[in-house]
Amino acid sequence: MTFLDKAWKAQRKIEDEVKHMGGGRYGRVLKMARKPTSEEYSKGSMTSAIGILLIGLIGFAIYLAATEGMPRLVDWVENFF
Repeated sequence: MTFLDKAWKAQRKIEDEVKHMGGGRYGRVLKMARKPTSEEYSKGSMTSAIGILLIGLIGFAIYLAATEGMPRLVDWVENFF
Protein backbone atom coordinates (compact mmCIF):
# COMPACT_ATOMS: atom_id res chain seq x y z
CA MET A 1 0.00 0.00 0.00
CA THR A 2 1.48 3.34 -1.00
CA PHE A 3 1.63 6.45 1.11
CA LEU A 4 -1.16 8.04 -0.90
CA ASP A 5 -3.46 5.06 -0.28
CA LYS A 6 -2.76 5.23 3.45
CA ALA A 7 -3.51 8.93 3.45
CA TRP A 8 -6.86 8.41 1.64
CA LYS A 9 -7.76 5.62 4.06
CA ALA A 10 -7.03 7.86 7.06
CA GLN A 11 -9.04 10.69 5.47
CA ARG A 12 -12.07 8.43 4.93
CA LYS A 13 -11.86 7.17 8.52
CA ILE A 14 -11.85 10.72 9.90
CA GLU A 15 -14.74 11.76 7.65
CA ASP A 16 -16.81 8.76 8.73
CA GLU A 17 -16.25 9.54 12.42
CA VAL A 18 -17.16 13.20 11.96
CA LYS A 19 -20.28 12.28 9.95
CA HIS A 20 -21.76 10.43 12.95
CA MET A 21 -21.00 13.28 15.31
CA GLY A 22 -23.92 15.38 14.08
CA GLY A 23 -26.53 12.76 14.90
CA GLY A 24 -25.52 11.71 18.38
CA ARG A 25 -25.94 13.19 21.82
CA TYR A 26 -23.72 16.16 21.12
CA GLY A 27 -25.04 16.81 17.63
CA ARG A 28 -27.96 18.99 18.67
CA VAL A 29 -25.77 21.03 20.97
CA LEU A 30 -23.16 21.58 18.27
CA LYS A 31 -25.82 22.59 15.76
CA MET A 32 -27.34 25.12 18.16
CA ALA A 33 -24.03 26.54 19.40
CA ARG A 34 -23.07 29.97 18.15
CA LYS A 35 -20.65 32.74 18.96
CA PRO A 36 -22.02 35.04 21.68
CA THR A 37 -22.67 38.68 20.90
CA SER A 38 -20.51 41.28 22.59
CA GLU A 39 -23.38 42.13 24.97
CA GLU A 40 -23.83 38.48 25.98
CA TYR A 41 -20.09 38.09 26.45
CA SER A 42 -19.79 41.20 28.64
CA LYS A 43 -22.79 40.16 30.79
CA GLY A 44 -21.32 36.68 31.27
CA SER A 45 -17.91 38.09 32.13
CA MET A 46 -19.41 40.54 34.61
CA THR A 47 -21.47 37.80 36.27
CA SER A 48 -18.39 35.59 36.60
CA ALA A 49 -16.32 38.45 38.03
CA ILE A 50 -18.99 39.29 40.61
CA GLY A 51 -19.21 35.62 41.63
CA ILE A 52 -15.45 35.33 42.03
CA LEU A 53 -15.39 38.55 44.07
CA LEU A 54 -18.20 37.37 46.38
CA ILE A 55 -16.54 34.00 46.98
CA GLY A 56 -13.27 35.78 47.76
CA LEU A 57 -14.96 38.15 50.20
CA ILE A 58 -16.71 35.28 51.97
CA GLY A 59 -13.39 33.43 52.28
CA PHE A 60 -11.69 36.55 53.63
CA ALA A 61 -14.46 37.06 56.19
CA ILE A 62 -14.06 33.46 57.36
CA TYR A 63 -10.29 33.97 57.60
CA LEU A 64 -10.73 37.14 59.68
CA ALA A 65 -13.26 35.46 61.95
CA ALA A 66 -10.91 32.54 62.53
CA THR A 67 -7.76 34.58 63.14
CA GLU A 68 -9.11 37.71 64.87
CA GLY A 69 -12.59 36.89 66.14
CA MET A 70 -12.05 33.52 67.80
CA PRO A 71 -9.14 34.58 70.05
CA ARG A 72 -11.17 37.58 71.26
CA LEU A 73 -14.19 35.37 71.87
CA VAL A 74 -12.09 32.89 73.85
CA ASP A 75 -10.58 35.72 75.94
CA TRP A 76 -14.05 37.13 76.63
CA VAL A 77 -15.40 33.73 77.70
CA GLU A 78 -12.41 33.10 79.98
CA ASN A 79 -12.78 36.51 81.64
CA PHE A 80 -16.55 36.18 81.94
CA PHE A 81 -16.43 32.91 83.88
